[in-house]
Amino acid sequence: MLERSVWRQYHSENNFREKLAEFTQLDYLDLIEDEKELYAVLKAKLTKKELRLFAMDTAKVGEDALKEAFGYDDEALQKAKFKLYKKLKQDKTRLSFRQSSTKYQEEL
Repeated sequence: MLERSVWRQYHSENNFREKLAEFTQLDYLDLIEDEKELYAVLKAKLTKKELRLFAMDTAKVGEDALKEAFGYDDEALQKAKFKLYKKLKQDKTRLSFRQSSTKYQEEL
């Protein structure tokens, strides 16, 4: 499942649920249960560049490799990381990963 995703390019397993729970400050059990659906919401909320940065950063890819991959200098990389993690912590983004948000939309 999700073998060809951006996440799997940098991680050996689909552990994005744990990382997402950590950065969004949500309980692991509150997240959408279906892995594909949760990943689809993640892709919808982040740009391609942000998703790739999230995958690479959580895989502990070195700073130099990150700068090379994105063409950033030190300051631009820190700004991009700050923006990414700030976005994940915003309520409008965080709450879309919750199980209850998908159940509500199914009822509509």
